[in-house]
This record gives sequence, C-alpha cells and structure tokens, in this order.
Amino acid sequence: MMFTLDYMALVVVAALLIPAGAAAGQSAADYLGPAGVVPLSAPQPPARLIVDPPLPAPLARGQVFIQYRAENLRIEPVFGPKATEVTPRIGHLHVSLDHAPWHWADASGEPLILVGLPAGPHEVLITLADANHHPLDRKIVDFVVPATAANMPSSH
Repeated sequence: MMFTLDYMALVVVAALLIPAGAAAGQSAADYLGPAGVVPLSAPQPPARLIVDPPLPAPLARGQVFIQYRAENLRIEPVFGPKATEVTPRIGHLHVSLDHAPWHWADASGEPLILVGLPAGPHEVLITLADANHHPLDRKIVDFVVPATAANMPSSH
C-alpha cells in the first residue's frame, strides 16, 4: 500500500509539471509545422526568422552564440532552382558582420558562433534565404563584446 501512495503522489506531481501548452493539446505539428515528408497542397505562409540576442554568459567571455529558428522553412544544405519547388520550403542563412560587403552561408540549423571579435559594439545581419539565395526575412543583432582577457590580443 505504501508503494501505491508514493506512486500516486508521483503521478500528481508529474501532472502538475506538464506545460500548459501540452495540456491545451499543442501537438508537434503546432510547433514544427507540416511534416516534411508530405508535399503541401495549400500555399505556404511566408517564411519568418526568429533570432535571440547572444547568450549572456558566453558573451561575457567574448564568445557570441546566437540562437535562431525559422518558421515555414526548413534549414537544409540544398541549393538550386529545383530546390525552390520543394514543399515544405527549404533554405539557409546568409550572415554578415559589421556591415562587411561579403557574407557567409550557413545551412547547419545550429546556433551561430562568433569568437575572436575585438571588444566593442558589433552588428550581425542574419538573412533567411531560399535555395536560390533570394532573401525572405532578415534580422539584425546588435551586441557589445566586453573588454576581457578572453578576447584581448596576446602580448606574446
């Protein structure tokens, strides 16, 4: 009987810890969008880029970690005219730093990581692009790299 009471207490605690979204019936499709294995029959909503500010703890050490996610687009390393016909839509990022005339492409889907930047203010332009490199959405992230031993030039 003691085991039953402990088990029931555990069930009650677990039920209290379930996030409100899950209790309200939020499904994986609500969060992830349509399944990538089934072609869409309706027009896709516009792609959208959501970008967080750099993570504070690494930034305090001079390391810039920028997390992002794309809505209505899957980040994939697939390019070219035929790739724009894929549904759900696929694409990648173009990233530039401090108004540079060049950028790099990122199709990893992982956080952007910048290290070795000099202390001071910086700006990262992140552009969500389709498989033919046409821009779909963009965000600018401004931050300041603090003057720390981690990012100051070595005297050696």
